[in-house]
Formats: sequence, C-alpha cells, structure tokens
Amino acid sequence: MKRLIYLLPAVLMLSLFACNSPKNNIALVEKGISKKLNDRRDENISKVVYKLHFNLPATKAEPVWGNEEIAFDIKFPEEDIILDFQNDKGNLRKVLVNGKKIKNYNFVNGHIILPHKAFHKGHNLVSTEFIASNFSLNRSTDYLYTLFVPDKASTAFPCFDQPDIKGQFILILDIPRDWVAVSNGQQTSMENMGPFTQYVFGQTKPISTYLFAFAAGKFKVIKRTIKGHTLTLYHRETDSLLVKQNLDDIFLLQADAINWMEQYTGLKYPFQKFDFVLLPSFQFSGMEHPGDVFYRSEKMFLDKSATLSQKLERARLIAHETAHMWFGDLVTMKWFNDVWLKEVFASFMAGKMVNPSFPTFNHNLLFLTDNFPKAYAVDRTQGTNAIEQPLENLNMAGTLYGAIIYHKAPIIMMQLEEMIGAEKFRKGLTEYLRKFAYSNANWDDLVDILNSKTKKDLRKWSDVWVKQAGMPVYKLTYIKDLVYIDEFDMQQKLRFWPQNVDMYKVENEKYGVKIVFDDKQQYQFPIKKQPDLLFLNGNGKVYGYQQLDDKNKTFLLSSQVFRMPVITRTAIYIDLWEDMQNKNTLPQELRKIFPYFIKHETAEPSINLLLSYYQKLFWRFTLPDNRMALARKMEPLLWKKMEEATTLSLKSSYYKTYVKTAITKGGIEKLYSVWQKKIKIKGLSLSVANYTTLAYELAVRRALPQGKTIPDDILKKQLQRITNPDRKKEMAFIIPALNKNPAVRAEFFESLKIPLNRQHQQWVIKAVTYLNHPLVAIFSEKFILPSMEMLQGIQKTSDVFFPKSWLDAAFYGYNSKHAAAVIKKYLDKNHDLNKKLRQKILQAADPVLRSANILFNETSMIGFKHTKE
Repeated sequence: MKRLIYLLPAVLMLSLFACNSPKNNIALVEKGISKKLNDRRDENISKVVYKLHFNLPATKAEPVWGNEEIAFDIKFPEEDIILDFQNDKGNLRKVLVNGKKIKNYNFVNGHIILPHKAFHKGHNLVSTEFIASNFSLNRSTDYLYTLFVPDKASTAFPCFDQPDIKGQFILILDIPRDWVAVSNGQQTSMENMGPFTQYVFGQTKPISTYLFAFAAGKFKVIKRTIKGHTLTLYHRETDSLLVKQNLDDIFLLQADAINWMEQYTGLKYPFQKFDFVLLPSFQFSGMEHPGDVFYRSEKMFLDKSATLSQKLERARLIAHETAHMWFGDLVTMKWFNDVWLKEVFASFMAGKMVNPSFPTFNHNLLFLTDNFPKAYAVDRTQGTNAIEQPLENLNMAGTLYGAIIYHKAPIIMMQLEEMIGAEKFRKGLTEYLRKFAYSNANWDDLVDILNSKTKKDLRKWSDVWVKQAGMPVYKLTYIKDLVYIDEFDMQQKLRFWPQNVDMYKVENEKYGVKIVFDDKQQYQFPIKKQPDLLFLNGNGKVYGYQQLDDKNKTFLLSSQVFRMPVITRTAIYIDLWEDMQNKNTLPQELRKIFPYFIKHETAEPSINLLLSYYQKLFWRFTLPDNRMALARKMEPLLWKKMEEATTLSLKSSYYKTYVKTAITKGGIEKLYSVWQKKIKIKGLSLSVANYTTLAYELAVRRALPQGKTIPDDILKKQLQRITNPDRKKEMAFIIPALNKNPAVRAEFFESLKIPLNRQHQQWVIKAVTYLNHPLVAIFSEKFILPSMEMLQGIQKTSDVFFPKSWLDAAFYGYNSKHAAAVIKKYLDKNHDLNKKLRQKILQAADPVLRSANILFNETSMIGFKHTKE
C-alpha cells in the first residue's frame, strides 16, 4: 500500500490498482498519458516486444486494418493493465490476454483497461485487432508515412505510449504491389501475395514508441556502401538532374556523420541499419527514427544555385539527426520534460562535426547569429519558459518545443563545456551513454556524472540556467570614479546568472577587463573617466541584453562600430535590436543607421542578421505611411549590393530581401520582369521554387496602387510552369490565400477549421502567412480572433511545431493598436486557457503587442503621429 499512498490522492487509495472491478480504475486514466500513469507503468511493465501487422490499402478512402501481439513482463499482478489507444472504441475489434478473449475491459479516455485477473506475474501476452486512426499516418494519394512524436503511436495501435517503456518492434506490412516499404528494423523478407506485397521487418533494438516508424508508397530506392556503412535512400523527386547533382554529397555527409559520432563517443552506431526517407513538405526538417530517418526533401535536394549557407544547413541537419541515434534514441529521456536534452546534444554535436568541413565560415560568428536573436525573441516575452519545463501529461508535450530548446539551450551547453573543459565534457557524455544505453535518463543523471569531473557546483548553475526562465538585463551606472553593473530580469527584479562577461571598452581601441558574474547581482570597479563605450559582450558569448545609456547608444548608432572586431559589432547589432524592443532606442534611429550598416558590413553572417532585422523593421516597426520613404532608400541599395556580391550566398540573401520588401512602382516592375525572365541576375540562377515565391510576392502586391499592373493570372501561369506533382499540389493549395477577392480568402480560412484540411502543415503555414501579409492586414484582422480560438483544437490534431507556427503565421502582418487589443482581450477573457497554450500565444503575439506599443511610443516621443518621415 505504500506505493499507492505515494502515487495517488487519498480518496483513491483504496481502489484503483488493488480493486477487483476494472471500472474503478477509471479515475486514473485521464485523456493523454498523465505523469502518474507513466510512473506507475514504468515501475510495473518491462521487456516489451510488439509484433505489428498492418494492411495498407492503395486508396485513402479505405481503412488501415491491423493486429498485434504485445509481450511484456509484469511486476505487480494485482494491478489492472492500462494500454493507450487514442482512437474510437469501435475501432478496437478484439482483445485477448494470454490467449483468452476479454470482454469485460473498459475503454476510457483513449485507454484500454484490462482486468488484473487475466494476468500473472512475469511474462504475459496481449493480442488485439483494430483499425488504425489516420491521425498520424499522413496518407497521400500514393504514399504514407507515420509520425508518432510525442504520444501519437497510440492513435495507430494499442501500446504503452510513453518514452520510458521501451519496446522491440517486429513489423509486417501488406502494401500495394507497386509500393515499397521501410521501417526501423532490418527487412527480413518481401513476398508477392496476389494483389499485394508483404514486407517483414525483423526485431529492433529497444526503442520508445515515438521513435517507431514506417513509410510506404511509390518511392525510388538508392543503396550505397560508403566508408564502412551501407545506406539506403528513399525519395519521390521527379527531377533526375536534381537528384543526380545531390546524391554524392548526401551519402557522404551521412556516412561522415555516423563515423564522427562513433569516434567522439567511442560507441559504434547502436542500431541494425541506416535508411533515410526524403519526404516532400515533411512537417519537420528531420525526424530521428533509428534505422529509418525522415528528412524534408526540399532540405536535401538543393538546386544548382544553392548557396554555401544552404549546404551548411543541410550538413547540420544530417549531423543533427545522426547525433540523435546516440542522444535521444540510444539514451532517451525518462519523461518529455527533458525533451530539450536530446535536442540540445543533437545540435551541439552537429556543430562540432560539420564546422571543420566549412572552413570559410566564421563559426563562432554563426553560432552568435543563429542562436542569440532567436532565443531572445522568446526569452524577452511574457510567455517565456525555462529550458526544462514541468509537464503533467504527454498530450501537452508538443508545447515544450520552441526556440528556448533549440537556441537558448545550445548557448548554455557551450557555457557548460567551457566550464568543465572539452575533454572532460566528452568523457562525461560517453559515460552517460554507456551507463544508460537502450534505456532512459534525465538531466539530473547527466549533471551527477559531469559534477564528478569539476569543482564547480553544476546543480546550482543548472538551477539558474536550465530550471528557471528569463534572461539577464545589464545596466551600467557611473558614480564619480566607479562604474556599477547591475543584473536584473526582464521584470526589473534583481537576479543573477553566473557567466563570464567579456567587457569591450573603447578607449584607445583596447579591450578592458574580464568580469565574472557569479554570486552577486552587482559588480563595481574603478574607472578614471567614462569611456567612449563600455560593452559587456565583447566575445559574443554573453547571454543577456545590455540597456544602453545615452553615451553608449550614440557611439553605437554610428560608423564607430566598424572600428571593432566583427564578433563584437555583431553582438552590438543584436543589442541595438533588443534595446529597441525594450523601448530604449527608437525604430526611427535604426531606420536611419541600418542602411549604413548593411552597406558597409562585410561578414556574411552579420549581413544576413542585418537583412533579417531589416525585414522586421520594415514591416513590423514602420508605419505604413512611412514605408515608402524607407523603400526608396533601400531598394536601390539592395539591388546594387546583390549585383556587386562576390558569393552566391550573398547574392541570394540580397535578392530574397529585395523580393520580400520591394514596394515601389519601379521595384515591383523589376520583380515582375524577373518573373517573366526578361531580367536575368548575373551569377544567380533561380529555381522553380524561387519563381513560385516570386509569384506569391507579386500577387500580394496587387493590394498596392502601384501593384495593379500585376496580371491576375500570374499564379495560374506559375502553376503551369511546375511539373513536379507534389509541388503542384502545394501551390494549388496556397493560391486561394492570395486571391484578390477577400471573400475567397475568408472562405479559405474557414476551410482550415476542418482538421483534414490542415494535413499538409507546411502548406498551411505558407498560406496563412500570405493570408495575413502586412499589405492585406486591414482586410485580415478579422482572422486574428478565430485563429486563437482554433488553437486548442490545432494543438490536439497537429504535430509538435505546428501550434506555434500557426500563431506566428496568424499574427504575421500586424502592428496596430487594434490587433494588439484583440489579442489582449482574448487572453483577458480566457483565464482558464491552458498555461502552455497561453505561453505560446504570448510568445507569438509579442511582436504585435510590442510593435504596436513601440510605434505609439515613437510617435509620441518625437512629437508627431502618423506623419511621413
């Protein structure tokens, strides 16, 4: 009974697991998988083996039938067994336990409750027949693929759908004769059986249910043995030249990534084989199913004009998913609150293995520009979250994903490696992987191992950086011959974050002192006179925002930044942007200096950062009446920089910024001539995807008086140019979002309320972004409220990244006080909204709320309102 007292409320102590009547277990099984259910089953269930058999029909209208055997050991035979099956009860056709048909089971909240009397201690066998839900089968006309992360395996078949009950999978697939299939396990047989072919995949190593996967359909198959590894690629690309020009690089990158991980960890690749599937418009960039990795096809098959940055991104993606074979697949988190752990190590390892292959890049600079701005964009909001977040139920696990995991956590991991030392850090990770191989662990398990290798108190460090939300704000105060540096959080409360602060002082162009913030919120040091500049992030590694005083700001809003090292001035660009977000610098001040920065900056990552900021500044932080003046200044500069650029990557960056921001009559006419192929850009070969994006951008500009010359059939003509059937379907889906008629756009939005119409999530995000483009914002504000009202349904019926991406797209074009008021009113009215969904709204809405406030503040401060600059 002691176990029950620990796990359950007192009112339930006498019932749930020790009771003879299965119906009394209903109180335990809420929708989803609760932490209580997870922990109880983890203690009771072990040695799980699934033998699954699915019949995959040729047409989407037909159901997918399946049967399975689940073998497992039980520690406590007095407890009812609860299987997860997020499906209709009617789709569970038969249940047997140890060979006997069970009729008196309960089906509650997506769970099958089986009476304990049917089981015994030790080995047991449950057999079921069922119809799989289409929810996570991603069925298209002639192919399908599964995507079960984080808790969606149980939509397809009954299982213990939690990460710390690992199972071994045997899979049988009956598929149409002209299809092929791939899964985690090694294919052991393939037999033609009349109208279908049967594939059998052998038993896998122990993996979590969210990592089990298969794909089947009309795929082309390419197998190669390279550098000691046999790799098999599945794809649907119809452009044979595109495939040919990428294959060598893809296979080499994949083999190199496996070899690098084996060398770094000292552990051989831990699964039986390595296949990978390239899927058009896949929801994620990649998904780390062991032996069956999925990639988004568009990320892998790069066109001839692909930039070096795109190639680096592809290499990192391959490295990231490969690193997951060790971090996430071999050793998996016990509970999804530690999902960040697998993601941060995959990203961290990817950088280590890929960076040496791209020696022309300044990788420290890239790390700064790739991670800090994206982390700050969430950490500055009222909806920010800690790296490690609480999680009561797996049905909310998807809300844990975001920029804090993917961009703040790598910064913190960089700090950790520097604190311990690279070699001790590597040895600690190897020990962690060996100790928990084919099992589960949490962050604290790793901290205990690393703590033994340093004199630092890593638990104290972790409590600040990993388990608490927020970012530091640094303020400098000069009093006589002392300068004081205070540390606050975004709510202006004194708080400290232990990290090294590398101070850059401009006084005879020399670095100043290095200061270590550890256990104090304030640091002071003597200074003879106030220098021209005192900047706290000289090395680009300090996480936090420095509130600029007038003297510092005046110095930084000038050509003086080009006296500094590139890493320092890029950190300054970021801090200036954050200073504007915090209403300490006016957008007008950035609009004045950014053209100068863009004109004179030479480092490619810094240029890309400035161009990204410029697009946000142009659309979000400039009033519509003032955009034309900025466009007249910037369009000639961007076009000139594009023509003069010496690398393909830079040409592409300037071109894409021009496409996204050109609004003058001359700019629109120039873009239309490019689309007509009357103007060719020297050194830049545009792909079908480039022309499609250009057609979208021109179509949305028909809302401008100077865009009236764009023909109404431009999208139809671009659709005719496309030959790939998957890309053709995508564009046909997006076109209604760009229709000139607001009623058609409204009808399209209404259609998205039906979950089936949101199946292709990448398509939806593109379409909704254009639906809410700034140029049509005045007609589209009516979509803001229903977009938020749809969020709970979207969260339940979509994959992990989609809810936040949906909100980003829904809020994309807005900076008005009215739009901000709609969002605030919804949040004020819906106090009972799930906390994690509220956080997502606050994160996505922050640019709307902040820009509306900042623009109002700017017009007030400079003494005019809605007047042209």
